[in-house]
Amino acid sequence: MDSMDLGTAVKNYQFGERAKSELIIASQLCLALTGFSENERSGGRRMLLLLLESIRSETQFAAKSTGHAEFNKAINALNEAISLTESNQPELAIEKIALAISASTTPAQEAWQELNKHGLL
Repeated sequence: MDSMDLGTAVKNYQFGERAKSELIIASQLCLALTGFSENERSGGRRMLLLLLESIRSETQFAAKSTGHAEFNKAINALNEAISLTESNQPELAIEKIALAISASTTPAQEAWQELNKHGLL
């Protein structure tokens, strides 16, 4: 990895860590949805979709702000997770959220290495 400027490193670290944290929560809620009764599932799915769409918006902002391609990979995985959730397949959506977590972790990890090298973390 080429060296990145510290401002970019800070943004990549913040956006990546935040996305990862939010996606982990979304994954846990997706898993919980699989255990909901049929009566509860519809409302639970709507709430989960609102959360996933909010995370996608933040991740789109991260992609625009940093230009890091991994955030776009996370957005693509989130788009698939949203589609799967809409079609009542939360078990499969969890797999796509895991891909988004992995993609979001990459910029944070790269940035951590750069910030650590400068004694900032």
